[in-house]
Amino acid sequence: MGDYLISDWQEAGLLFPSVATGIIRTIKQGMIARKLGTMPQPDMRAIEEKLRDALGLKHP
Repeated sequence: MGDYLISDWQEAGLLFPSVATGIIRTIKQGMIARKLGTMPQPDMRAIEEKLRDALGLKHP
């Protein structure tokens, strides 16, 4: 999938420019310390599209 630079990182509530990495992992609830922000819809759609491409899934 590669990395995706979050374009609206300030709108997302993040303190610094950030990247959604292309590493798929399973994490346990206890590993989550707190919510950092909310992904803006344009960035979320772009990440979903990249993930679908990487997994060979059809686009809606």
